[in-house]
Amino acid sequence: MGAQHRPTIKTVAARAGVGRTTVSRVINGSELVSDEAKAAVLAAIAELNYVPNSVARGLVTRRTNSIALVIPEAESKVGAEPYFSAVIRGVSAALRDTRTQLQLVLVRDRDERDQLTGHVAERRVDGVLLLSVRRHDPLPDILEHLGLPTVLAGRRDADESLSYACSDNLGGAREAGRHLVACGRTTIATITGPLDMEVGRSRLRGWQDAMDEAGLAVEDCPVATADFTEEGGMAAMRSLLERNPRIDAVFAASDVMAVGAMLELRRQGRRVPDDVALVGFDDSYIARYAYPPLTSVRQPVEELGSTITRILLAEIADPGAGHTHRVLPTELVVRESTAPRR
Repeated sequence: MGAQHRPTIKTVAARAGVGRTTVSRVINGSELVSDEAKAAVLAAIAELNYVPNSVARGLVTRRTNSIALVIPEAESKVGAEPYFSAVIRGVSAALRDTRTQLQLVLVRDRDERDQLTGHVAERRVDGVLLLSVRRHDPLPDILEHLGLPTVLAGRRDADESLSYACSDNLGGAREAGRHLVACGRTTIATITGPLDMEVGRSRLRGWQDAMDEAGLAVEDCPVATADFTEEGGMAAMRSLLERNPRIDAVFAASDVMAVGAMLELRRQGRRVPDDVALVGFDDSYIARYAYPPLTSVRQPVEELGSTITRILLAEIADPGAGHTHRVLPTELVVRESTAPRR
């Protein structure tokens, strides 16, 4: 369609069977539009390939020079976990020498997911980075269906169809378990992350591999699931001790949960590492400033943020390129929380 025949708001309104004001409200994200009218307008926009004047500069390239970093978590969790701030630093570093702007989007419920979907359908961003991926979250499939370049930090499962980068969660957890065995611990529990997240399942499998290698009995290696929060770590530690008071070591699948476990152990009069050795995962600043300092599996979180950003920029530049899958190495950092048993 030539520039002289480019559709206007009036054209979209006629196709959708609504007034021009309604079209304008939909484009600007107003809530003063019924779901039925909004659906009709978005369908007309797609059929006519209409692009609002606010993004007219991108008509030739179809680019907005912006990407969205989408985090489907509450503000309280994003603010409390060092992981998210580290990823954002990595994303920002990768964008530093580009003209691409970053939009941070929190998706906390279905309404906000629908709002994001409409935003993406109107091509207000060139691509999406998605964190905290859960197995049955429909958002990755929606983004893929819309044809928008999308890269995940993590993956939904081993057969992930979208591009992603992740840390070696399984290998890192295996090393943590092996270290606790080497410290002479024999009743080794774990606090997992949510098991609807591949990161939670992989860290659990790595710990299980280490327990199997050591020939430790299943009943001596209890499992508790938590949510990557300090409160979750405390509750999980309390549950583990109720089930098996003889626990002498714990692998927690994040530093934040490990600190929660440490607080609960202290509350119950258990000393770390004399009575219970403790390992976390992330090697965030929390691990260094815990008391005693926390042994932790270091994952390169800032590098993860930079990596997913570079992958996304490459897919935006070459939409026909295949998907990319990267696994970044981890490293066990030993500190005072896992001194060998005397």
